[in-house]
Amino acid sequence: MGHKSRKEMIAETRAKLVAAARHAFGAVGYAEASMDDFTASAGLTRGALYHHFGDKKGLLQAVIAEIDAEMLARLKIVSARADTLWQAFVDECTAYIEMALEPEIQRIVLRDGPAVLGDPSQWPSQNECIRSMSENLQKLSDEGTIVAVDPEAAARLISGASLHAAQWIANSEDPEATSKKAVQAFNVLLEGLLKQSRRIGRPQAPAEIDKSLA
Repeated sequence: MGHKSRKEMIAETRAKLVAAARHAFGAVGYAEASMDDFTASAGLTRGALYHHFGDKKGLLQAVIAEIDAEMLARLKIVSARADTLWQAFVDECTAYIEMALEPEIQRIVLRDGPAVLGDPSQWPSQNECIRSMSENLQKLSDEGTIVAVDPEAAARLISGASLHAAQWIANSEDPEATSKKAVQAFNVLLEGLLKQSRRIGRPQAPAEIDKSLA
């Protein structure tokens, strides 16, 4: 077997540090995780951490980026199973909120992340989320499923609501119960985007019922 290239060695070192930090952050939390302990568990030193990530905060950013990428991949699988573009959109949003029940995501992404890195809505990963959601909303508008609405504005509002719901769940004393309430309320909000003609099989609003009886 030939020698590893410098690029391969760097990637391997970074991966070891991220894996060790992810385990530590998930097990005891960011504040309690010892840099000496988790770098040693990876067979590395603090110097390697500083060289590749700058500091512990930079390593947390890398860990969250890795988890975010995994979450995105899982959400794409969820949406791909849906029969319609609208159902795919709803299922993906709902699945994101329900991921807040997972201990690792709760602690690292939704609790420690905001505490250390600041408002999640300002994280770089949110730009891609808004872009993708805007594109999907535009497609839903083009096919006549939802009412006319600025796709970016709607995407930012929906993203903010789903993020807030996820943080509510993560910080709740009863995450399971909170998740059920959050998902139910969130889906009611999403249905407000649907054109009336697309609300087949859904309860009619009082005004609609009155018209049908007139």
